[in-house]
Amino acid sequence: MTRPFRFGVNMTTPSGGDGWRARCRRAEELGYDVILVPDHLGMVAPFPALAAAAEATGRVRLGTFVLNAAFWNPALLAREVATVDALSGGRLELGLGTGYVREEHERAGLAFLPPGERVDLLSRTVAELDRLFADEACAPRPAQSPMPPLLIGGNGNRMLRLAAERAAITAFTGARHTPDGLRPLTAGELDGRVAAYRGFEAGRAAPAELNLLLQSVAVTPDRRAAVRGLLPRLRLDEDEALELPLLAVGTVRQIADQLRAQRERYGFSYLTVLDPCMEAFGPVIEELRGG
Repeated sequence: MTRPFRFGVNMTTPSGGDGWRARCRRAEELGYDVILVPDHLGMVAPFPALAAAAEATGRVRLGTFVLNAAFWNPALLAREVATVDALSGGRLELGLGTGYVREEHERAGLAFLPPGERVDLLSRTVAELDRLFADEACAPRPAQSPMPPLLIGGNGNRMLRLAAERAAITAFTGARHTPDGLRPLTAGELDGRVAAYRGFEAGRAAPAELNLLLQSVAVTPDRRAAVRGLLPRLRLDEDEALELPLLAVGTVRQIADQLRAQRERYGFSYLTVLDPCMEAFGPVIEELRGG
């Protein structure tokens, strides 16, 4: 059965209270289903921002995309999660990841652990949250029982296995970290990551929702011209760039057709854009509704 589309916008741009609430209301007007916030130094603090978003809106769900587990003590995190879920009337979705920016750990006075140890830390955090929320004596209590839906984001095998075992939503970034920075996954490489995930989730009672972060959205009649400025950063030629799953470039109809095809190929029904692309993606949401 094909899962219906959901659409999220990741609010990466800080703003004051009136501006923040206006942008959240605008996201709801455009048809987004989830307002998301990242967890990076230099950006908004996740839980106060989501509480303000909840106050300004009535329909959209609210999520972290994604919390850096190294920044959070599980007991204190449980308190934040429960409070925002209760204040929002049960609209929170909890996204967790390992964190990947060394400089942010150093600025925060935290050790930047090797990749395997960061996955271990995330796994322990998930287990501790499960334990805390299963304890009826734990207060405050979230509105959703036993806790908000869990999203885990990542691409490596251990992260995909953890997501398959524990998460309601698995988020694929469409890129991998290299010594030279982020490198986008080609369509074929993403096939391999999704196939690995499918192997890990075999035996689940119900399949997870799969999410993809679209790094760029450009509504244009000239797809090739739109990607040319991205080529130096992507280190790809035009044809390779146009095939990247994380780029949504073309007319509204072309982008909608691309995303329908990717849902069929990979299973990505939950699509996230960055807030600079929020307005541009609005007509695509309208085109995809019911599709």
